[in-house]
Order: sequence, then C-alpha cells, then structure tokens
Amino acid sequence: MKKSSDEQHGLELLREAGDAIVAGVERELPGWVERSVARILDAWGRTAPAAREQAERDSISAGRSATARVTHELRALLALDPEQQRSTPLEIVRHAYREPTAVLSAAGIPPVERDEFAERAWPDDTYGLVVHGLGELGDDELAPLQLAWGMAKAKVIRARRVT
Repeated sequence: MKKSSDEQHGLELLREAGDAIVAGVERELPGWVERSVARILDAWGRTAPAAREQAERDSISAGRSATARVTHELRALLALDPEQQRSTPLEIVRHAYREPTAVLSAAGIPPVERDEFAERAWPDDTYGLVVHGLGELGDDELAPLQLAWGMAKAKVIRARRVT
C-alpha cells in the first residue's frame, strides 16, 4: 500500500525527532549521571573523602553504562512502526536513574525524602533522580524534542486513519 504524503511527511519528522533525541541523550546523559551523583553527595555532605572520590569515579562508568543502555532502548523503540511503539523516548530516558542510584547506594548514601506521587510512580528511584523532561539532561534544546516526536507520531497515525 502506498503511503500518503501526510504519512510520509510524518514518518520523516518522526525519524528526525528520534535521531535528534538519541544524539542528544548520547551527548548529555553521561554528564547528567555524574552531576546527579555529585548533587546527592553534596546534599548528603557526610561522605568520607575516599568514598566520595570512589563514587565520583564510579559515576563516570555509570554514565557510560546508562548511555549505552538507554540509547540501545531508544533505538529499539524508534525502529518500530509508530503504531507498535508502546512507550515514549521520555519514558525510556526516565529509567536512567538506575545507574546513578547504584553508585549512590554503593557509597552508603541513604535514600532521600520524596513525595507520595514519586514514591508510587518510581518506587526504586530512591534518590529522586527521574527526569521529567529531556531538557533536564543538560541541554535545553532537547526539551521540545519529546513534543515534536509525539506530534510527528500523531501525524503518521492520523494519516493512516484517513486513507
């Protein structure tokens, strides 16, 4: 079946937004992991110097691990037909808290106090690290990409329903 021009245009926009999201996550996520670990260590303020240095070193490899895992999951999602995508890029990126959480836990940092919603929505995010928007990774240019991706996906699905 031939794709309509609206569907084709939507698919192009979806690919562009997806590619930009992956590139941005690849670029920004390692630093976000390191900054997240440092922020919690600073807030706790009771970590012995040697343990802090170890956690900071561990955050570098955790950033690489998180980036490899998350970008792999993003690429797998974006490779699916839009109607088969049961998640969003932001939902995948939100799980990047796992690696810095492991570093902080290994350093003996106690969990932070979180609100009831955060505790229900992300029970294992014990340090409140879940990002609520792609721009929180460190590049404000990423912020609108989730919306652009969603609009492009809607364009594709709408075009398929019309034809």
